[in-house]
Amino acid sequence: MPSPSSSLRNTFTKTESRRLQDLLPPELQAWVKIINADGVRPPLIACEEAGGDEVVILIDMLRWEQLAQDQRNLLFWHEVARVQNDTVPKDGWEVAALAVGLGGAVGELWVQNGLLFMLALGICGVAGFQLWRRGSSKKDIRHLIEADQGAIKLAMRNGYAMPAAYKSLGSSLKILLSEASKGRERTALEKRLDALRAEAARARRNYEN
Repeated sequence: MPSPSSSLRNTFTKTESRRLQDLLPPELQAWVKIINADGVRPPLIACEEAGGDEVVILIDMLRWEQLAQDQRNLLFWHEVARVQNDTVPKDGWEVAALAVGLGGAVGELWVQNGLLFMLALGICGVAGFQLWRRGSSKKDIRHLIEADQGAIKLAMRNGYAMPAAYKSLGSSLKILLSEASKGRERTALEKRLDALRAEAARARRNYEN
């Protein structure tokens, strides 16, 4: 028999998934799905292709529930904007090559074929490097910043005042930044936050003029 806390958690997950599905633009509702990914991936929220034309938005509902609803909305619309901008991360050839390389390395080690073993390790190295650098290039960060601006537009389309939209997204990025370890993830969040502040200041000046 599930515990009361487990039942409440399941209720939130179902209710929140339905609520977020309703926040999707009509043209995306048929092929973008929200999936609970507690403790697996992503750290909080991310989107990825699921095969065919379908895209899934993965959410760690345990942590997601701790955020204010406005913060959740803006982070969700960031992922929606990535779908609209066609910048959803793709596993692509790197994952396939990494799998082939690992399998080949093990196989060739087993039969003691040194040349092919080194070739398989080389494939692993190239694929692994591509996976490591993903999300850290200038292009990747530009896509994230563009998705933040898309999230602001979606929020305003759904009734948010512009200052409230910037405030909600900014506060949610600060929370993610406070939890991020040093490295590429933290650097990307810092650049997103800096860009958001600059854009908010520019929008405020335009509004006042």
